[in-house]
Amino acid sequence: MKKAAFAFITTSALYGCSDEIPMVNLGIDDVYYIPRMQKLDLHPALIGERYEWYVDDVCVSHEKDYIFLAAEEGCYRLEFKIIDSETPYDFKFDIHVLHEEVEYSPYISKVYEYCPAPGQFINKMPRYEEGDTYETILQKAEESISGTNDIMISLGGYGGYVTFGFDHTVINIPGEKDFRIWGNAFYELLNPDQRGGSAEPGIVMVSYDTNCNGLPDDEWYELAGSEYYKAETRHNYTITYRRPDPDRIPEEDDSGFLDDINYIPWSDSDGASGHMAKNTFHNQSYYPLWIKADNISFTGTRLAPNGIDLSGTGRYYVLYAYDWGYVDNHPNEYDELNSFDISWAVDSEGNKVHLPGVDFVRVYTGLNQYCGWLGETSTELSRAQDLHIALPGIPLPDPLK
Repeated sequence: MKKAAFAFITTSALYGCSDEIPMVNLGIDDVYYIPRMQKLDLHPALIGERYEWYVDDVCVSHEKDYIFLAAEEGCYRLEFKIIDSETPYDFKFDIHVLHEEVEYSPYISKVYEYCPAPGQFINKMPRYEEGDTYETILQKAEESISGTNDIMISLGGYGGYVTFGFDHTVINIPGEKDFRIWGNAFYELLNPDQRGGSAEPGIVMVSYDTNCNGLPDDEWYELAGSEYYKAETRHNYTITYRRPDPDRIPEEDDSGFLDDINYIPWSDSDGASGHMAKNTFHNQSYYPLWIKADNISFTGTRLAPNGIDLSGTGRYYVLYAYDWGYVDNHPNEYDELNSFDISWAVDSEGNKVHLPGVDFVRVYTGLNQYCGWLGETSTELSRAQDLHIALPGIPLPDPLK
């Protein structure tokens, strides 16, 4: 049987441990059977000075605890060694990786968080109805972007985000893009080669479920796109939006397209402040109506403005796409430019990290930008796909060809 590539990471979570398991086998069974793309959390009961884990005679870890994860089916021979002058131990066992009983979906199966910033499509995408709670809106967001429903949701202005996952771990396959996300970007018809039009880039974060509890509460890593290391990109940027003052007197601008230019106040960690205006095209509340707090704050990486007013009068903005690595940045027909590699992951200091796969994906609006009658720059998305799960009737491409 063909051996598959494998991925791994250490953790302190428990899997299958019981007081009834004899110490002679360290709390690890002789044989395991698991589906592909599902984690097996191994937690030995004995301790020693040093540890070594081997998969098919290759040393993969020196930590006490180990998560096994395989992309494909096969039989793997594992060996765990305790290196100790007084109580050395050497234990070998097999893990049989099987095809899942119920075929995995390549698409989103669950939305864990929907926390948009204010924006002109908030309370519309998805639609808020009187009495809706956060749980109600979360369910609507999940119904919109799960599977192939392809109903767009908006993340609002800078920082607004959604967190979603699949029914399996998305494997990090070296040298390949791992997942794809659909937005609603487009190029203007007059100069499509300049890749300008409506690009509202969203930054992607990923997380691996190292504590194996099925919740997005582990460390998050940013996928460093083309702008990550540029001088004009701001990291650790924070913005706070305030609920509109119900007693304010709306003030129009000269264009006739904005009827409340001091609508939603904001301030940021750079000491700047301003307002998100309200335009004549969207008259509903831009502040999320299910949120009771009067302030909403977001922190992350902020990209440099990409909107240019070609008219010089605030009437014709073109938003230019960044090279790669962002959601809602290029039209959906550009598959490669809307696909993401888990190997781009970096930690909070910008250092590259290796993740065997990801269980959770977060997308947030990456710009604090207002473009006249177009309104705030707000990332939208409608679908995501694991590129390593074959679609029905369509085999995966052979990476060797």
